[in-house]
Amino acid sequence: MGFRNKLLVCTTIVSETRDEMVKSMEKAKEEGADLVELCIDSMSPFHLSEVEHLLKQRTLPAIVSFRLNSQKNSYKGDSKNKCLQVLRLAIELDVEFVEIDFELAFDVIDELMQKRENSKIIVSSHVKSGFRCKEKLGNLLVCLQSTGADIIKVVTEVAYITDVAPVFHVLTHSHVPVIVRAVGDRGLISQLLGPKYGAFMVYGSLGDKSIPGLPPLLSIKNVYKLDNVDIDTKVFGVVSNPVGHSKGPLLHNPAFRYCNYNGIYVPLLVDNIKEFLRVFSCTDFAGFSIGLPHKESAVACCDEVDSLAKSIGAVNTIVRRPTDGKLIGYNTDCDACITAIEDALRERQVSNGDVANVSPIAGRLFVLVGAGGAGRALAFGAKSKGARVVIFNRNFERAESLARAVSGEALPIEQLDAYCPENGMILANCSAIGMEPDVHLTPVSKENLRSYDLVFDAVYTPRNTRLLQEAVEVGVTVVSGVEMFIRQALGQFRLFTNGLAPEDFMRKVVLEQF
Repeated sequence: MGFRNKLLVCTTIVSETRDEMVKSMEKAKEEGADLVELCIDSMSPFHLSEVEHLLKQRTLPAIVSFRLNSQKNSYKGDSKNKCLQVLRLAIELDVEFVEIDFELAFDVIDELMQKRENSKIIVSSHVKSGFRCKEKLGNLLVCLQSTGADIIKVVTEVAYITDVAPVFHVLTHSHVPVIVRAVGDRGLISQLLGPKYGAFMVYGSLGDKSIPGLPPLLSIKNVYKLDNVDIDTKVFGVVSNPVGHSKGPLLHNPAFRYCNYNGIYVPLLVDNIKEFLRVFSCTDFAGFSIGLPHKESAVACCDEVDSLAKSIGAVNTIVRRPTDGKLIGYNTDCDACITAIEDALRERQVSNGDVANVSPIAGRLFVLVGAGGAGRALAFGAKSKGARVVIFNRNFERAESLARAVSGEALPIEQLDAYCPENGMILANCSAIGMEPDVHLTPVSKENLRSYDLVFDAVYTPRNTRLLQEAVEVGVTVVSGVEMFIRQALGQFRLFTNGLAPEDFMRKVVLEQF
């Protein structure tokens, strides 16, 4: 049961002084917050008059909270008394929301209810152990409701993204307004998908203060536009670990809106993809981009696998077929990488006056770094175009296994930099070497890049890796991971939306945002 006419976006303000609180409140207003939670317990020892000035200065509606067991709390000995003073003052000043810890609720809620005029009372519980089943979370909510609060709130830690599922269940079935937040990176979807399940309030982080599990305020308004999310919104996302570097949400969400498609695309930090797909099995979870390290294990999780993806042994896209709910696996990496490399080589051939009907990859020595999901896609793609494939990988056994599959050769990673049997080779980096934060790394030294005609780097964070920079400096043609990203994303978007693909728009978004 939903309780919102308009989604409220809140941010928590934790500051030691009144001036800092006021400054943060102004910033929250600029970034689109509808209200702020003022954590009074975070302030250094203060006189009640300071709190009074703060509340009278507020430029946004506020939740006033004073957590008894907060790590920021400076009033360990006299915490309860200070808390009661603050809550009573907030009621007296008619603050919009006053939050009470559950352990204190029965002592003070009747008094506050009688004295309040317009203030809404929130009773909250902060749970460290988390909830693996909806029954335990449901039981806690019943206890919170028994206080007679206007709104109940639960903040819970989660060990896995699947632990968020009970949160969505209670939001859907609650008969009173509920605020639920799952703490940590794996709990991010509790806020991003909360509005779909009836949440009337979500939390975001302020400015540069990155808080695990909270989307930045600006992204709530500009990237995800959570005001538009409703019960019919289809859920898509990138399944990866880590996932924070993914640019997918910056591309897919605007593209959905451009096409008037009711979908949202979110980061999904997944440890066990099989368990994730088992728990989030409803048809509303309609499709996924599969990232590291799940591309190979995802094959076994699908009910059906496209023939190309099956031959590669790696899936980068899963779509839930709406007619029967079955998971269908695809690989859009292969075509994206190979066509990007071919187009770059053809462009150079045309400028040199050479025109050929066969693939410009044919007959070339194709040096591949990395034998994971993207590496497998490139190896099979290069082989299909007539290239001779040589594979380097930190795990030599994986390199050997892939080499056997494409009739290629595997060599130890230690030999990569000095490897130069001929000129005119193609180098493709499909490892994480050079990815943020390790932007200083490169798989091949600048001097040895001269042996290559083209260098491709699947890494797109940063957009211009050290490998690509140094390749350009020695006169080698380069293909950025951004180009691969655009092409594979277009393929995924067509699968997600049954054929929609605003290519010019999506390319423009990538070039502007990345």
